[in-house]
Amino acid sequence: MISLCGKQVGEGQSLFVLAGPDVIESEELVLRHARRVREVCERLQVPFAFKCSFDKANRTSLKSFRGPGLKEGLRILARVKKECGVAILTDVHGLEQVDAIAEVADIIQVPAFLCRQTDLVVAVAKTGRGVNLKKGQFVSPMDIVHSARKAFDSGNPNVLVAERGASFGYRNLVVDMRGFGIMREAGLVTCFDATHSVQLPSAGEGETAGERKFVPLLARAAAAAGIDALFTEVHENPDAALCDGPCSLTFEMFEQVLKDVLAIRRALGHQR
Repeated sequence: MISLCGKQVGEGQSLFVLAGPDVIESEELVLRHARRVREVCERLQVPFAFKCSFDKANRTSLKSFRGPGLKEGLRILARVKKECGVAILTDVHGLEQVDAIAEVADIIQVPAFLCRQTDLVVAVAKTGRGVNLKKGQFVSPMDIVHSARKAFDSGNPNVLVAERGASFGYRNLVVDMRGFGIMREAGLVTCFDATHSVQLPSAGEGETAGERKFVPLLARAAAAAGIDALFTEVHENPDAALCDGPCSLTFEMFEQVLKDVLAIRRALGHQR
């Protein structure tokens, strides 16, 4: 059991939701999306945090949109937090960003490609904020335990470990549902990143492609496997999104996926 944004997350607790657009495209877009995520989650009575990146530091091409950067991005997220009354999750890319991010974010996300970076994981943990540790595409469910322990041993028990698919073959990711059981047996609280898991890395002519249609299927399977939290990217017009549009859900899809996941959890007795 861990605590995120003042809510208990783990076995027997309500599903915790992390949702929002992939990257800050504009201030007004982020404000609109935060309000809509809040509306859906309040209607379905699930605790949540609004997620959005100020910088996409691992884009396939130099021509790809990255976001407004640290200073402007945090200013926008601080406004969203204040005006929309939502908790904030955003990711970190270097040690020099940690303190500034901790002033705004309620949950700091360690990106998948950085999940083994000891100094970064330790610095994030020491802020006392919640930690969303993405399991790298190259890391097994058994091995991510070591990264999580770096945070635990730094005095922060509130670590969520997110599955986002494993590299298997070329330009594809595969989710092994056994991994949730393995991580749970190791004492970890688990999250499923349903939208990044359907990425087709670099398959879109220098951009990441994706298979949005499989997000509901994988989310239902993960719910049956016993996840504690669900991470999804949602956009009012995914086909026009500046990053990860092929993987992102419409708001209508987002709400239906949540309904399905909650129904499965209730049927299995994972929550009331």
